[in-house]
Formats: sequence, C-alpha cells, structure tokens
Amino acid sequence: MLCRDEGEIDAYWANLSHVPDSEQCGWCKDRFGISWQIIPENMADLTRRPEQIGVMMGQKKIVIEELENA
Repeated sequence: MLCRDEGEIDAYWANLSHVPDSEQCGWCKDRFGISWQIIPENMADLTRRPEQIGVMMGQKKIVIEELENA
C-alpha cells in the first residue's frame, strides 16, 4: 500500500495491524492473516543511504521523519 504521507500511513496501520509480532519494516498482518506493506510513495528516496536503511530496519511502522533525519 503506497501512501502520500504519515497521516495516511497511520490510518492504514491503525485499521490493518492486528498481529504486533508480525510487524517489521512497514509490514503488518490483519485480523484475517493477510500481510500488508504500508509504505510512503517515496520510499526509494527515503532509503538511499545506509543510515536510512538502518533506521528503516529498526522500524515497525514506517516513520517518514525518522528516515528523513537519518
């Protein structure tokens, strides 16, 4: 699921994430067991540097500001 901004990411995450143990790097699992990757449209731009990739690997839900500041 490609999202325009953090608000859209948060909205999808709030409605789809039901299995916290399955969350990593923008992936979540809904109550039916279907996995979803919820990421910003510009994810490639946000993960160009090794520091940004390191931050992303530690995230469950993608936080755009943290990637921009890495």
